[in-house]
Amino acid sequence: MHKPIPEIRKAFLDFFRSKGHSIVSSASLIPENDPTTLFTGAGMQPMLSYLLGETHPLGPRIADSQKCFRAQDIEEVGDSRHTTFFEMLGNWSMGDFFKREQIGWMFEFLTDVIGLDPSRIFITVFRGSQKWNIPRDEESVGIWQARFAMKGIAAEDVDFSEKSGMQGGRIFYYDETKNWWSRAGVPAQMPTGEPGGASSEMFWDFGEDLGLHEASAWKNQPCHVNCDCGRFMEIGNNVFMEYLRTEDGFAPLAQKNVDFGGGLERIAAAAADNPDVFRTSAFTAPINALEHLSGRAYGDDPVVTRAFRIIADHVRAATFIIGDPQGVTPSNVGQGYVVRRLLRRAIREGRRLGIQDPFLPKISSVVIGEFGVSYSELEKNRQKILNEISAEEEKFSVTLEKGERELKKMMDHGVVSGKDAFVLFSTFGFPFELTAEMIREAGANVDEAAFHEEFRKHQDISRSAAAGTFKGGLADHSEETTRLHTATHLLHRALKNVLGDDVEQKGSNITKERLRFDFSWPEKLTDEQKKAVEDIVNNVIQKNVPVRYEEMTVKEAKEKGAIGLFGEKYGEKVKVYMIGDEVADFSREICGGPHVKRTGEIGSFKITKEESASAGIRRIKATVTGPGV
Repeated sequence: MHKPIPEIRKAFLDFFRSKGHSIVSSASLIPENDPTTLFTGAGMQPMLSYLLGETHPLGPRIADSQKCFRAQDIEEVGDSRHTTFFEMLGNWSMGDFFKREQIGWMFEFLTDVIGLDPSRIFITVFRGSQKWNIPRDEESVGIWQARFAMKGIAAEDVDFSEKSGMQGGRIFYYDETKNWWSRAGVPAQMPTGEPGGASSEMFWDFGEDLGLHEASAWKNQPCHVNCDCGRFMEIGNNVFMEYLRTEDGFAPLAQKNVDFGGGLERIAAAAADNPDVFRTSAFTAPINALEHLSGRAYGDDPVVTRAFRIIADHVRAATFIIGDPQGVTPSNVGQGYVVRRLLRRAIREGRRLGIQDPFLPKISSVVIGEFGVSYSELEKNRQKILNEISAEEEKFSVTLEKGERELKKMMDHGVVSGKDAFVLFSTFGFPFELTAEMIREAGANVDEAAFHEEFRKHQDISRSAAAGTFKGGLADHSEETTRLHTATHLLHRALKNVLGDDVEQKGSNITKERLRFDFSWPEKLTDEQKKAVEDIVNNVIQKNVPVRYEEMTVKEAKEKGAIGLFGEKYGEKVKVYMIGDEVADFSREICGGPHVKRTGEIGSFKITKEESASAGIRRIKATVTGPGV
């Protein structure tokens, strides 16, 4: 049964509100103080500090629909189920309820609220590990079996399904590569003190024949819920975080947590019983617009369909990233490069559909119209979004012209090799498909295999360089980053004291080695201004004043003069961290933590660099040494 995206989102939040959960708004797509990932890629990322022991202002039961973006999936987009941007429905228990409640509620939500046929829901659980003395998750199996029995369904549990096929089972055991969660990965990779636990995933069955026709690469292989034939789609994952890595193995975690995440678009696809997520209401508006612009029909041709999917996904993703309260614009570095890559891939696919005139702003506009009601920042930033996308499309049109000229020069000098084609791609951003097309028109061919070999080498180098950035994919809460995090609060306040209250935070990034802080300011800071900022921060550190927090409403936080990204959507209550003595607070700022107990723990503060980040935005990098007390 087809259900619109807003209806499913509302049903999920209403359901968990009825189960005692506080509902919070989506956090920014741009992680705050998290150097390990460019974007928020999972619903639990903004909840990490609470899963690790911080108390949430709204209590131990939380639910939301979180905007997510995964850059690593860009190359996968084009099939029926991969997207870069998606919404992740999530609910959490921070030391409150556990397996019995969570499994029961998820089964009730999927079957009674969404209306999924329980006979087509399949489950995976953790197989256990003898090496680490972690048992099979038979407790979850028993709870699932009881729930299925209430619907008159026998739910047999079987093992080794990836080797032996379905075996008539409904609940399947998998090892830690599939059904274990920790920030560091599988148990062997977890450092001492790291929490983790077994997970239990839910899959929807689209039917035995799907993906098993004569042309299927999997038609002669055993089918199981985690295979790639297309029959099954994961629609949700319960993580039961109950273990702590120790020097000797694993011990019970003092605070048992539940972390559920489910793709909103995938649940909508299951509800519609259509494996193509691009047939859900999330993509109806952009695909309709593309059909009108191109004169082509979605689904009529595999090449055309793939182009539709890439454009619809990439423009939707870029719209949300640019329109985010901490929005990122196209550039050649970091997050901005990802936005640029999305838009340029969309432009190339537009050429494939025969669209020559500028079209990306038209697609973005319908995305804003579709999602602006739920995410007001899109309507608020509509003109900025459309201007940036229009400018990028205009720039890339020039790039394409340069690439075409360079290719013609190469062709005039003889055969264009696969390596030459890659130089055009990497240096000029010129699509290989256009290179091949122009060469074919001249009656020749380009070595596609050689091009892809050069491309593979480039990817290997890029992945190696990025390995440190994406390891774990989540925030570091070490002593070093905690000290730097508190120093960031001091820096923010000191900048306002020196430059004026018009200074606003525009982003921050913290590693174990340094902090990076972006703020609004039109010109380079003088040496005197930098020295004044340093002196103020170090003076507060030397006083060794306490760092404490209070929970209050956003209105109360504003009345107390707390600094906050008030473009963000906060819950009913927030944490306000205050730094100061019993006489007066030096800093008051809305934040989730973590922080030092007293400023003396920070050590000496030093600005190492001050530079331009973008127009009207300055960037400070700083370090701390010590601690001094």
